Amino acid sequence: MNGRAVVNESLISDRACGLSLAESFCISEAALVVADRVTEITTLPQVAKRIMEIASDPEAGPRELTEALETDPALSARVLRLVNSSAFGLAHRITNLQRAVAYLGVRQIRNLAWTAFVADLFRSPETFGRYQRTELWNHSVAVALLAKMIAMRQERTDFEDVFLAGLLHDFGIILIDQYDHKRFREMISNLKSGSTLESFESAFLGYTHCELGAAVGERWLLPANCLAAIRWHHHPDPPVEDPGLVYCVALANFLVTQRGMTSVGWPLVRPPVEAVKFFGLTRADVEALLADFSEELIREAGLFVLDP
Repeated sequence: MNGRAVVNESLISDRACGLSLAESFCISEAALVVADRVTEITTLPQVAKRIMEIASDPEAGPRELTEALETDPALSARVLRLVNSSAFGLAHRITNLQRAVAYLGVRQIRNLAWTAFVADLFRSPETFGRYQRTELWNHSVAVALLAKMIAMRQERTDFEDVFLAGLLHDFGIILIDQYDHKRFREMISNLKSGSTLESFESAFLGYTHCELGAAVGERWLLPANCLAAIRWHHHPDPPVEDPGLVYCVALANFLVTQRGMTSVGWPLVRPPVEAVKFFGLTRADVEALLADFSEELIREAGLFVLDP
């Protein structure tokens, strides 16, 4: 594939994926052209950018994070709503922002900022063929929650990064929808079962949602391990030092899709056999996971409802 490497300092310095990812992280020229268009029109909000900087700074703490949040009342309200939700079951409500920040931690605040930002991309409802923007959002949220559950059961300490990667694994699709809309509609009208979404994208667009999502995510300062999951979650053998995070997202993506919560209206995801082997899961393990996931989805779905 012709392409040029998308590399930034965060990719090189992030030990979770290492330099090998930066060297192999090739994005097609076609995807980079659309990524240029996206980032010219849509920029990461200042508060989100500041939170990303704080999240990558080991010296930063709750005070810096609170100061950043105080510049955005809507996001501050989301933080308080989250910390007081049934997901945490606190005996007493927290009304002080700094206490909420200290309780949730940097990575959960970062994920909340990204959730708010990405949700805005879905605010205008759109439906054509079997594709619905709201269903893509619901799919993304479900994958995020299930991927985090898988990570926690595997005793991974980066489960908040796994959540973010799951939330954003398909955000290349909404970007294609909005910034390459005519060709996206043409592709959607030609979708059918028996193949993969990536193969349709390559044929109709000349690039994939994985490439575009990774290219834009790199410019929007996403951590390298999240970029790896965005880029390689459909790949059977992701070329990264730690494939576990990618496999958490890949397995969650498949299981959520099989439950009927698809990204584009068709179940175009190949079974992640390698992920199942990597985690050593049995059928009983998967069934127990899905049973618990159904309860988790009911408990947390209200936190991710799109604002009108």
